[in-house]
Amino acid sequence: MALFSGFSNIPRIPELRNRVLFTLGVLVVYRLGVFITIPGVDRTVMQALVGSTGGIVAMLNMFSGGALENLSIFALGIMPYISSSIIMQLMGLVSKQVEELRREGEQGRRKIEQWTRYGAIVLSLVQAFWVSTMLEGQNADMGGGQFGDVVASPGWGFRLLTMLTLTTGTALIMWMGEQATDRGIGNGISLIIFASIVSGIPGATGRYFAASAGQIQPLTVLIVAAVFVVCIATVVFFERAQRRIPIQYARRQVGRRVYGGQSAHLPLKVNMASMIPPIFASSLLMFPATLSSMNIPGMSRLNGMLNRGDWVFNSAFAALIIFFCFFYTAVTFQPVDVADNLKRQQANVPGIRPGRQTAEYIDRVVSRITVGGAIYVATICVIPAVVASAFRMPFQFGGTSLMIVVGVALETVNQIEAHLITQSYEGLTGPRAARLSGRRPA
Repeated sequence: MALFSGFSNIPRIPELRNRVLFTLGVLVVYRLGVFITIPGVDRTVMQALVGSTGGIVAMLNMFSGGALENLSIFALGIMPYISSSIIMQLMGLVSKQVEELRREGEQGRRKIEQWTRYGAIVLSLVQAFWVSTMLEGQNADMGGGQFGDVVASPGWGFRLLTMLTLTTGTALIMWMGEQATDRGIGNGISLIIFASIVSGIPGATGRYFAASAGQIQPLTVLIVAAVFVVCIATVVFFERAQRRIPIQYARRQVGRRVYGGQSAHLPLKVNMASMIPPIFASSLLMFPATLSSMNIPGMSRLNGMLNRGDWVFNSAFAALIIFFCFFYTAVTFQPVDVADNLKRQQANVPGIRPGRQTAEYIDRVVSRITVGGAIYVATICVIPAVVASAFRMPFQFGGTSLMIVVGVALETVNQIEAHLITQSYEGLTGPRAARLSGRRPA
């Protein structure tokens, strides 16, 4: 059992042990905060409302780890910070100031992170106001006649208090995520999303057994389980897949010493856009539901056409994912900059002239591998939902969530393995197995 022996080495390294414990402590504090309710609301009524509705409410509740149905101080989750990060990345296309900051190195990166935090606070205030008005609307639309009043005392006092509470909760999550990144193991923000999604698995499983009323179909469970195992294996394969472009460094002589002349490679991930395209596509498809709740004419009909699980929704979801894969890759990866860096380092791709031809070659390679990456992301995000809908399984662990969970798990395990290797320990998979990060033992 080489895998278990690898994990048993973690407590033997004080620094790694402290980092793991600190990360677990942050996640425990986050999960405890999920059950702290904002003032002036009845979370029992909200739980009944969330259980009877779907769409944008169910999606936000899943990514917040049940904080929305509990009307927690963490109800907004980390989504405002993610949205602000995406906006700052896109600002690099239209703002020369942001682009110059990116090229300034560490100092510019810190400035961009500061602006991202400010943007997250602004988005939190806007979303918190929308949540407060939505909760007040439930009193008259659904809550008052079916489940009871969600808000005890509607009005501007409740709205301002909710905005302050939810914005403070989001700021606290941002701080905990950054602390977990600096002093823990893995990416703190990603681990918080990971914990939110995984925490919903026991509840979803319990709902399935309750809905089946004891009449469980073993064949159905086996088929769905097999599909998810195949999806996990597919995610692992594609998230680690790379297209390696060979690089040759020029040989140069300084005095009596000769430098360079070495061969290397430029690794290009198949899925460069990571989880951004599904998040963009989901937000865009859920936008009609938001407009429908504001009683905008025509939005109710459009929202009805995009019911989750319907073939229209799945087709539009897949098409938008493919589009955003190409769009986000084109925004974040600049072949011209890569070619210029290679030229400054006196490196070139064998058979390709430095400069413009290298940039064109890298652009062609990226375009080809993005086709495969886009098809992979679209397929992995749609197939689990289609299978779950076909077998009528109330399981919210869809393709988008699956990619996040598996991707975060791989990243965290790779960092743990790197700490073990630097301390002269074998990796988590043992001395004779391939490294999880792609390296092979000598």
